[in-house]
Amino acid sequence: MNDRPWMHRVAAALRRMPWLVTLAYFMWRWRQAKFSAGVVGVIFDDEGRLLLVNHVFHPHNPWGLPGGWVGRSETPDITLARELMEELEMQIDVGPLVAMELTGSSHMDYAYLCTPKNRIGAVSRELLGYKWQDIAELPSLYDFHYRAVQQALGTRQTVME
Repeated sequence: MNDRPWMHRVAAALRRMPWLVTLAYFMWRWRQAKFSAGVVGVIFDDEGRLLLVNHVFHPHNPWGLPGGWVGRSETPDITLARELMEELEMQIDVGPLVAMELTGSSHMDYAYLCTPKNRIGAVSRELLGYKWQDIAELPSLYDFHYRAVQQALGTRQTVME
């Protein structure tokens, strides 16, 4: 039963100096991969048009889905609701997750199908504007945004049936 007496000595030492566990945890955490996370919302109007925003800080593909960076101790769905309120004064019902993807080596993107609860209000300084775009005439989007839209179209069709 007791084939590892050294483990008892380790346990006894840690009980005398519990701060060693905290130190070991922070050393372990420091060596672990750090991830950032982003979240976007796929939002359709009553006519089936997609909400796109013109981002100030996206020079390669300025038009894209609304969203933002997930904050510390924040879940992606809560982030999305917060970001839409901050950027467009839009309240949303966050629906199902339609896409999730590791982008690069340390960034995770999430996309949710959302339903607007009100009209767009003021546009934040992070955006140059917005438009409701026909799906057949989408501008160049980031790959993840495009895949999220395609997934959301399928999910939306299933929900509507």
